[in-house]
Amino acid sequence: MSTSRRTKRKSKTRRKFYYTLLIVSMLVVSAGIVFAINLSIGTKNAMTQIYEPLEGDTEKGSETTDKFNNAKAEDSAFTILVAGIENQEKAKYGRSDVLMVVTVNPKTGKISMLNIPRDTRIYISKMGYEDKINHAYANGGINYTVPTVEELLDIKIDYYVSTDFKGFEDIVNTVGGVDVEVPFTFKAQLTESLKWKTYTKGPMYLNGNEALAYVRMRKKDPQGDAGRNIRQKDVIKAVIDKATSLSSITKLDDMIKDVGNNVKTNIPSSEYFGLIKMYQKIKDNPIEQLVLEGYDDRVNGISYFFIKEDSLEEVKKQLQLNLDDFGQNAQSDLNTDKKLNDLSIGE
Repeated sequence: MSTSRRTKRKSKTRRKFYYTLLIVSMLVVSAGIVFAINLSIGTKNAMTQIYEPLEGDTEKGSETTDKFNNAKAEDSAFTILVAGIENQEKAKYGRSDVLMVVTVNPKTGKISMLNIPRDTRIYISKMGYEDKINHAYANGGINYTVPTVEELLDIKIDYYVSTDFKGFEDIVNTVGGVDVEVPFTFKAQLTESLKWKTYTKGPMYLNGNEALAYVRMRKKDPQGDAGRNIRQKDVIKAVIDKATSLSSITKLDDMIKDVGNNVKTNIPSSEYFGLIKMYQKIKDNPIEQLVLEGYDDRVNGISYFFIKEDSLEEVKKQLQLNLDDFGQNAQSDLNTDKKLNDLSIGE
């Protein structure tokens, strides 16, 4: 009889424990759902300040959102144009100091970056004549710049992110600054204060103002624009890594509010968490740096950068491979064919 009572008490104790565990689990899950909903609503409200669709997005209605839904659901590759804008007092739009095309392929885990030199001479269809590519933004903003880049590289630009210098500083400061590996020692002048900052070879921590001068400097770089491109890539990756870390996700809406009117994008707020989740899977993969080779020359006393045709064709081919879901296999086939051709030529 005593044994039976003890058994019943143990049984009741177990049931109470499991019930308690179940209730606690339900409360945790419910709290998580409420938190996620509030976070999503907060991010959506903050996004209204920086969301600015392209003219084509407005005309096509929900095509941009559909594209991103497909990208998340099917892990499709997509492109982003990053435009760094140099504001001018009397100019309506300013000029693009930095133009960077980023391709992301979740299936192959490949990310590539291509910087387009700002003095590149190109035919700008929206203007009807040849000019420096950064003048596309000066004359028509992002809606002139996107089609110009698309025509140059023969690819579709799905999304863009544009920021002026103030916006860039805000972004870096909002994520708490960045750690970089300075490739060589040099001095650069900071904006606003006009003070000179010494960047010493090796690891350094940079705040927003220091990071801006770091990515803009090119004349003292032994590699010129190529060296600047590498520094820009490193800083952007550092910013994205910190912005998509678990500790920063809960502050996402505050981060978006911080950059305010200085940043614009056509990426829908509904896809931010999907992008963060996707990036977490591939962020440790090396980023491929593509380069447009060319030369400087003058036309009517104005200095331009002219892209070599063979280099442009090679970059176009590589971008198409990166956007192909089977891009790695295609690249491997190309390399194999090249080796075979080289062998046959040697014979």
